Amino acid sequence: MRRKMAAGNWKMNGLRSSLDELEALAGAHPDPACDVLICPPATLLALAADRCAGTAIRVGGQTCHMNVEGPHTGDISAQMLRDVGANAVILGHSERRADHEESSEDVRMLAQMAQAAGLQTIICVGESQFQREATNTLDIIGAQLSLSIPDSSTGENLVVAYEPIWAIGTGQVPTSDQIGEVHDFIRARLEQRFGFGVGKSVRLLYGGSVKAANAQEIFDISNVDGALVGGASLSAKDFSPIIAALEAAATEPAEG
Repeated sequence: MRRKMAAGNWKMNGLRSSLDELEALAGAHPDPACDVLICPPATLLALAADRCAGTAIRVGGQTCHMNVEGPHTGDISAQMLRDVGANAVILGHSERRADHEESSEDVRMLAQMAQAAGLQTIICVGESQFQREATNTLDIIGAQLSLSIPDSSTGENLVVAYEPIWAIGTGQVPTSDQIGEVHDFIRARLEQRFGFGVGKSVRLLYGGSVKAANAQEIFDISNVDGALVGGASLSAKDFSPIIAALEAAATEPAEG
């Protein structure tokens, strides 16, 4: 049975006062039946790790550089993330792929560095609205999986997040059948590439306008092991019900 995960991506949001939300979240879920991860901006990462020390809340970065060190102004290496207390890092988010022109090959190299540094890698895949309408979505996802995930991946250091780009922050959510089709496809591809044991153990998250109102329905879908949440993770009030819904789902055997 795969342990469920609720991951919050704060993106470019949050000041030091925002860290109070972490204490509220930890107080509401002192011993959660799922993994809870918060990925704040880099300016808050060390402070967040200190605030979460001794709680069940883990912290992670939102990206990293493909080099250990060097003349890369403004960048942060995987080793630096690890050094300030990060346990994980999000890689290949659609906003990074679009805004910083990160290719799937780039994402694979980033993931190799992150995994070597001991970070769990949450690798994001997803199609645009145009791609969904014009091509076979599964071909897009399949290519991203093949090129973005390094051979060094295991059930411990890899999490895959399916985030249809057209659903991120828009309020639009794919149907249960659409989400299930992609998650089942990802599971099959992972089992084919890494073998049944590893492929079966990698957790698959759904991301894209996840809220308390739709969380339970999403978590009931085959091969959905949790969520990568954006805006709703910024406050304990909004994120806590999503975690509670996932804790309820965690009592059921994993499907797929």
